Amino acid sequence: MTATPLDLACSDPRRAHAAALAGLRAARDVEARIVALRAAALAAKELGRLDEGLEFLTEALAAAETAGLAYAAAQVRMNLVGLLAARGDLTGALAAADAAAGVLRDGDADRLAANRACALARAGRPDDALAAVAGALPRLRRGGDPATLAGLLINLGLAQALRGALAEAEASLAEAVAVADRAGLRAPAAMARGNLAFAVSRRGDLPRALRLYAAAEPELTGERLVQCRLDQAETLIAAGLPGEARPLLAAALDEAAARGYGCDVADGLLLLAHAELADGNPERATATAERARAAFAAQERTGWMLVAEHLLLRARWAAGDRSAVFWHTAVATAERLRRGGWAEPAADTRILAARLALHLGRSAGEPPPPRHGSAAVRVAAWHVIALHRSAVGDRRGALAAVRAGLRVADEHAAVFGAGELRARAADMSADLAELGLRLARTGRALLAAEERRRAIARRVTAVRPPADPERAAALTRLRTAAAEHAAATARGEDTVRLGRRLARLEAQVSALVRRSPSGGAPARAAGAADVIEALGSRALIELIRVGDELHAVTVAGGRCRRWALGPYRAVVRDAALVRYAVRRLARLGEDDADLRDAAGRTAAWLPAGLWRTVEGRELVIAPTGALHGLPWAVLPGLAGRAFTVVPSATAWVRAATAAPPDGHVVLAAGPGLPHAQAEISGLADVYPEALVLRGSGAGANAVRHALEGASLAHVAAHGEFREDNALFSHLRLADGPLLAHDLEELSAPPHTVVLSACDTGRTGGGDGTLGMVGVLLGLGTATVIASVTPVRDDGARVFMTGLHAGLRAGLTPAQAMARLPRSAGTLGFLCFGAG
Repeated sequence: MTATPLDLACSDPRRAHAAALAGLRAARDVEARIVALRAAALAAKELGRLDEGLEFLTEALAAAETAGLAYAAAQVRMNLVGLLAARGDLTGALAAADAAAGVLRDGDADRLAANRACALARAGRPDDALAAVAGALPRLRRGGDPATLAGLLINLGLAQALRGALAEAEASLAEAVAVADRAGLRAPAAMARGNLAFAVSRRGDLPRALRLYAAAEPELTGERLVQCRLDQAETLIAAGLPGEARPLLAAALDEAAARGYGCDVADGLLLLAHAELADGNPERATATAERARAAFAAQERTGWMLVAEHLLLRARWAAGDRSAVFWHTAVATAERLRRGGWAEPAADTRILAARLALHLGRSAGEPPPPRHGSAAVRVAAWHVIALHRSAVGDRRGALAAVRAGLRVADEHAAVFGAGELRARAADMSADLAELGLRLARTGRALLAAEERRRAIARRVTAVRPPADPERAAALTRLRTAAAEHAAATARGEDTVRLGRRLARLEAQVSALVRRSPSGGAPARAAGAADVIEALGSRALIELIRVGDELHAVTVAGGRCRRWALGPYRAVVRDAALVRYAVRRLARLGEDDADLRDAAGRTAAWLPAGLWRTVEGRELVIAPTGALHGLPWAVLPGLAGRAFTVVPSATAWVRAATAAPPDGHVVLAAGPGLPHAQAEISGLADVYPEALVLRGSGAGANAVRHALEGASLAHVAAHGEFREDNALFSHLRLADGPLLAHDLEELSAPPHTVVLSACDTGRTGGGDGTLGMVGVLLGLGTATVIASVTPVRDDGARVFMTGLHAGLRAGLTPAQAMARLPRSAGTLGFLCFGAG
């Protein structure tokens, strides 16, 4: 049987559109004209021409009503449901569905059910969407209409995902993919894959979700392409990759604006403002959030307009606005958010208002201690109390409030970020810890405050669900409840019951984490006494940024001292010159006079008294911010000296007390690294018992499995560091990248890892982004040796041979590194971790 334009509208919209227009010209009666107009409208929607499609349907409806064709008018209204929902007119879409419901029969009734379910899901009514498809699904599974069946399954899966029934959602969407693939319906198959990606992301498996989005996108057009890109961008933001989300959102917004998808434009602008702010561009975020606020206001989506206002305030603060007018705006917005049911944004805005009041010398009075609400709300309340007490000179009371807030944050760390865009809750904890730094006076107090801050900063955004099924299910329930709460709040509904449910679910997740020894509960930050005991004869130098100033705390011989060093940016500027000189020396082999000069200036920021305090001791160095990437071995006080670089004193104590190695040795060579094969061959002579992986045998899975339980792993492979989310950093192996988040699956991480390639030890500008090195240390690897600068092939092999000779002789990694002569191309190698 020849397919009609109506049949082709979904599978081949261009052909359907041309055929419908031809049919329109040839139509000899009103009924044929209405059918042609409907086909042209549906094809136009698939091609992204929403206005054109609505014009066709408006004309068709007028023709049907004029001719008194009630059934044909109901069919037009059935089609209007989908186009009006795409436009953002959900009220109109559901009204059209109601008007058609009593008229349509059989397959048309089933198609209406699919369209109604889509509109209900977009309106935030997943339970009603499920009810809409319940009767139609069994009939469609028995019948011969794969396009309608696929559409119904897609909308069913979306509704199930929104309700949190993610296993059922994945099953429905997988069935939709199979139905569409069998029928050759490429666009519905891609749409099903996109919705499957949404369900998978709700479960917390962000890498798989991103793969599914990438597979779906090429086959989508029009509104479906826009929505796929918006969902993909939201997943990227949740994965800590806002820089990748921004161009995707820009493309989606251009398409949505050109096609008249008003609902998608507003949603996309809000996401783009989130991405711009997270990506360090508050000025752009301010402008975009204002556009989002205006778009939501025009659509009378008041709840989401308030969310945009909150984001606008955050962007203005980040851009440096400290005016009295801004303070008044923040106070008023916090109250509007509270009345609108947005408890966490309201609490966050009260922090901002309190900071502005402190800056302006004003006080709004101390609020009562928090007893109820989500973890984020209670953290925020303690922050406001701490700011007020600080403003009135009650430093001791302010410190008590900081500690109380951070206790709440630690107890509920697993729930922060459970919602796709709730990473701000974790930011609240970091902001509170920063206040604790400013309040600290003694060396011991400053060290304790900084260790608390670093423990928060190093919590990398999780990109996969936990291995524990019970905890994974609890987090899924929490994500779903958070999304339901947000949707209900945006609709202006009473959310008291949902708020209580959220609090119960947060408590359940936290209890599961506490009960499970491997549940992911944050380790207690080390205090001065812990560090003193673990150091023994060693000494610690921890660099700490307090506002715009750099400080240091030394721990040596049982004594903890604080040192003021100078402006942070000036030290970073000198350190950048050291990095530049080392990179140039590695590349060109030029005279190192510039390097000596830059290294001397950088070392001079550490006063002579500090160097005397740690004289004659092996060192543990905990840098801060951009100083993590300094090639420390070139500083005059460290040349030929045993030292190790660590993310924090707490991380070092944990690494130094790790169980001694009792596993195998792994030697692996990746592609494209000239010295790798020769280097691994030489080391195979040093370790004849080693498992050697090279060529096609050094694939990502093979290397990952080999790392399990290894006492020593040496990997000569190119690496890429991702500053936006360290878990997406990777090593390039024979069949593709070995991503850092793939290593999370290791039950027994390797004890010592040597990464012999350029920049594998490179870090970002903050304490939470330590690349592949930081991920390995966080997983439990005791020591990592890697370079923070380019490596010269001609020197790397000799350097590595000497390093392993020292290790075989019983030296610690730090001691072996200290005894090695440094050539121009090996100055960037550092020992990280236990040492």
